[in-house]
Amino acid sequence: MERHKKNGIQRWAAACLAGVMFLSLGACGREEGPKNLISQEESKERVVNLFSPMEKIDPDAENIARSASDRTIIMAEEELGVNVAYRTYTAEDYQDKSYDDVILERVRNDMDDLYLLNPDTLLKLGAEGKLMDLSGLESAENLRDIIRIANTVDGKLVAIPQEVVAYGLFVNADLFRKYELDLPETPEEFLECCRVFKENGIETPIGANRWWLETFVFAQAYADLYNGGNTEAEIAALNSGEARYSDYMRPGFEFLQELIDCGYIDAEKATVSEALEGEKEDFLAGKTPIVMAYWGAANTETAYGKTNFEMQVIGFPSSRGQMPVMSVTGFGVGANAEHAEDAMRVLEIITSDPALQVYSETNRVISPSKNVKVECIPALQPLNDRIEEGVYVLGSNAGMKVEQWGNTCLIVRELLNGATVDACMEAFDELQDAASE
Repeated sequence: MERHKKNGIQRWAAACLAGVMFLSLGACGREEGPKNLISQEESKERVVNLFSPMEKIDPDAENIARSASDRTIIMAEEELGVNVAYRTYTAEDYQDKSYDDVILERVRNDMDDLYLLNPDTLLKLGAEGKLMDLSGLESAENLRDIIRIANTVDGKLVAIPQEVVAYGLFVNADLFRKYELDLPETPEEFLECCRVFKENGIETPIGANRWWLETFVFAQAYADLYNGGNTEAEIAALNSGEARYSDYMRPGFEFLQELIDCGYIDAEKATVSEALEGEKEDFLAGKTPIVMAYWGAANTETAYGKTNFEMQVIGFPSSRGQMPVMSVTGFGVGANAEHAEDAMRVLEIITSDPALQVYSETNRVISPSKNVKVECIPALQPLNDRIEEGVYVLGSNAGMKVEQWGNTCLIVRELLNGATVDACMEAFDELQDAASE
């Protein structure tokens, strides 16, 4: 499996979770302003240094459509009288280092105060004691239970997100009606829909890329773990080695293998296709009835926000019905942050219910707070209904010793390239054994 070649790609894949969040912010539209490079040495103002993938626009510019994140930062700055100075990651500046590589270096060297962190770095830095415990913040009390679990390491809440990125199946409802098909709930029903489409001349019922097929796996692997009322105990068993990740993952990988064997997924095309690149055109043209994407893709015309047919976004097939898959990034405060007190206050404000309401309404995304509700477009209603019912699984969880999103993505890619299901399960066993050493 050439495991030694995967490390850099794995970190990059995990970093995409933060990237999805901030790419969606760019859709708000903004003029270019001078970079905020204020340092504590150059100003007597109280400063909180934030490291993230996104630059802050000119704080003094007028008539600019602020991003959702900017708006919450402004709330904190005005209430506390501090200046939040953005220190940002760009590929040009760091060349071959991934965002996660740089985050690890910066936190370990106490270079900033507040950080946007992906689940794998949350796990590492939390285990190293490099992040503050945020459980005492008022905003922490409002988190959805499952989000709290996903950002807890060694009993400490080490990060709080501003949004939850939900993934679902984007389906052409007109084609389902044409062939008298109900939207599928279970893996068996999904396979039957694909069979009918194939028999009626739709060559490849599922449009796929090399990044998001793991969502099918997560939905089946963790439907019971996250919705069966025993989440913490099951995760503890996985972390101790008493339970095996491969046992959870096998049904999802066998399902993907069947989709490939039946020709419902073009594995060769998916392997070389970036997200949206290989499937978008055929989906919009009505040639492919099913694709997978994240929540925000339904809100923007650059993705699937404008179709000539009725689009519905539903959960992935599972034993518990349509199952949304959610990933979580989060803001953490360095344990040795120079401006720790102010950083904690800033974080409490930007993750408060009022700020999250502003953020969620601006970006039209799902809030991590159980108190914040936002109206969604009709296409997203089926997915949103399940999430509001508390039915979903996490594709990223800092509480698991084995990083989920990036590792599963890479092992799914091995399946696409011809690896057997058994070989893929061996890869999960190797990861679990290594994490226990």
